[in-house]
Amino acid sequence: MLEDFKKFIMRGNVVDLAVGIIIGAAFGKIVSSLVSDVMMPPLGMLMGNVDFSGLFINLSGTHYPTLAAAKQAGAPTINYGLFINSIIDFLIVSAAVYAVVKVINKLQKKAEAAPPKPSREEELLTDIRDLLKERH
Repeated sequence: MLEDFKKFIMRGNVVDLAVGIIIGAAFGKIVSSLVSDVMMPPLGMLMGNVDFSGLFINLSGTHYPTLAAAKQAGAPTINYGLFINSIIDFLIVSAAVYAVVKVINKLQKKAEAAPPKPSREEELLTDIRDLLKERH
């Protein structure tokens, strides 16, 4: 059983999948930082100094000045600002994946566009055909 597991793990698809998951997790952290640290502050400023990550609806009826204070008190909240950040994260990741897939498809089309060089046998058969045409 251990030998079968070793064969399964060492198959190319499993290793490629593991590498993809690790790179995807790291890419997700980069995108989250891009959204929360780079994109959201200017967007919030343009919308009247709104910090999306702090937007919430308090369900407890008690007033809390910030989301952090409400969470610390254990109050039930609907964190729609964090949801907006997640939507923006998703849109950025989707755009990045779309751009990568588009580039890969473009490169694959270029590779497919070049006709394969004829084999030696095909070249010889072409020469024989041309010689036979010249005789008749």
